Amino acid sequence: MRAYASALFSPLSRVSRFAVIGALALGLAACAGPDGRISKQTIGTGVGAAAGAGLGSLIGSGSGRTVAIIAGGVLGALVGSELGRTMDENDRLRAAAATQEALETFPSGRANTWENPDSGFSGTVTPGPQTASSTNTRPCRSYSQTIQVDGRQEIAEGVACRDPNTGTWRIVSG
Repeated sequence: MRAYASALFSPLSRVSRFAVIGALALGLAACAGPDGRISKQTIGTGVGAAAGAGLGSLIGSGSGRTVAIIAGGVLGALVGSELGRTMDENDRLRAAAATQEALETFPSGRANTWENPDSGFSGTVTPGPQTASSTNTRPCRSYSQTIQVDGRQEIAEGVACRDPNTGTWRIVSG
């Protein structure tokens, strides 16, 4: 194991680097779902493991380096998996736009939906009645939000108030 790890993560020749990258790509491709797409969580796991092992290879020497490579790979895989599982920036932008539109223009109880066909994530935002906040006279609305993430449904409720400077709705609780 030590010889394998040292050979893999010591300064690699250009050909060796491409071979490692190719092996990682093939390994990730083997994890593709029934629709042929590789999940962000799988990609995050692979990239995190490779980055963690690469960083671990820079630490120590001999058996200490081997332990650092293994530990770095495991820790990187865990962190990468968690980051890949969460919504990406495009998902957050779509959800935020749907929330602004629902709070601004939708009547109470009518849901506004959003979907990201690239990630498969989707959601709804349902505004409640408009009220004035207790600390000032700016308008506020309660809302409920449902997000479908990897087949799971996440539900959140909160209150948003209109920012008098920008005119946008800002979440104040939730």
